[in-house]
Amino acid sequence: MSTIIPSGFGPQQQFLKTLWCAAGGTADDLRHVTWSGEGDLPSVFETSSFAAASVAAAGLALASLTQAQGRSLPGLQRVHVDRRLTAFWFGTSVRPAGWTLPPAWDALAGDYACADGWIRLHTNAPHHRAAALSALKVEGSREAVTRAVATWRGDDLEAAVVAQGGCAAVMRSWAQWQQHPQGQAVLAEPLLDSRAGLPIDSREWGFTPSRPLQGLCVLDMTRVLAGPVATRMLAGLGADVLRIDPPGWDEPSLAPEITLGKRCARLNLRSPADRAQWEQLLAGADVLVHGYRSDALDALGLNAAQRQQRRPGLVDVSVDAYGFTGPWSTRRGFDSLVQMSMGIAEAGQRATGAGHPVPLPVQALDHATGYLLAMAALRGLAQRLHNGHGSIWRTSLARVGAELMRVPRNPAITPLPFDVESPRDWSNATENTAWGPARRLRWPLEVDGVETIWPHPACPLGSAQAVWR
Repeated sequence: MSTIIPSGFGPQQQFLKTLWCAAGGTADDLRHVTWSGEGDLPSVFETSSFAAASVAAAGLALASLTQAQGRSLPGLQRVHVDRRLTAFWFGTSVRPAGWTLPPAWDALAGDYACADGWIRLHTNAPHHRAAALSALKVEGSREAVTRAVATWRGDDLEAAVVAQGGCAAVMRSWAQWQQHPQGQAVLAEPLLDSRAGLPIDSREWGFTPSRPLQGLCVLDMTRVLAGPVATRMLAGLGADVLRIDPPGWDEPSLAPEITLGKRCARLNLRSPADRAQWEQLLAGADVLVHGYRSDALDALGLNAAQRQQRRPGLVDVSVDAYGFTGPWSTRRGFDSLVQMSMGIAEAGQRATGAGHPVPLPVQALDHATGYLLAMAALRGLAQRLHNGHGSIWRTSLARVGAELMRVPRNPAITPLPFDVESPRDWSNATENTAWGPARRLRWPLEVDGVETIWPHPACPLGSAQAVWR
């Protein structure tokens, strides 16, 4: 049963104010947001409120864009978020019919007890798996890894795996993270950093009132998972989203979830021919969303200023795991690792009395950051309509996660009913994905006058040509 949650109450309103004001919005805009849906994800944090607020912030940015497009409406349109559906989308939105998704995790990925605590190894990518095994000097069985990890101090093993090009994170508390050099660096950063870019050329953008991004090109240079969440939303609003991956990269368990509405191609940016083709794509893009480490594109001669020169007026949006300053600013990272590093998994363990790390029930840092990136892209487009300039935006999983840490959990919560097979939860149409038919959850966000429709079903990575439509 749904209920309207009164505006101005609850942690989700507190989260929304923080997220929306980070993009230059005002607290007064929050009166245009209504909520429905009961319950909460099983978490020691306000995870469902955090999820709902991030979707609402993207909805306010969408409403502000349509207002900038010249809608003759008094103020912003109504933005409505279904809290319950949002919680489900933060898990998975797709339900295969007659086929199954591959496992989400590699057999070696997970939490291990070390000599002085816990460490998480992220081994989903083959080169990350190889790096962990090389640091441990063992063969690839979980039993062998468990025995080897137990002989290491956590900090030493973390450093050894990272030195091999892999991904690992020691479990730290929130207090320890606030004293850590990287924790101090990222907590000193703004939630959403933004600066002006170069003025756009004279190319016009024809608006479609119900499809506000129709005619725009979004170059998606993101992988697991925040960036793809952002560009999935932009595709649903009418943008031509072209995702570029390097040869050999795959995300078999995620592709049916996050390629919805996109086209996916491959280019090797270290190849001169592919690099030239990518620069042609950039020259035609309205929005670039990328999740490369902060030094990766710089090393290719494609830093933020150079990208603006190649495409004046570009809305350039980027995400990093651990922040853009500090000793870990170039460290590889993922949601599950950041939860270990910054105290989320430790707080879960301590609150539940478990004998192991207890992370969030969903990858909420990735998903919430994804909607923050979508908010930034939409705000950047609205600003471009207003002043003719591009813009540069950036945030990180660790910085977004700090907002979740700072809001105490409300103990008087209602368990979320996970009856996702309820007919009201699902769209009526069957989605004919490349892997087989599937059902997709209803979109949890409504903005008056706007249709969120994905033009084609989910597709494999590398299945399209690297050209704009």
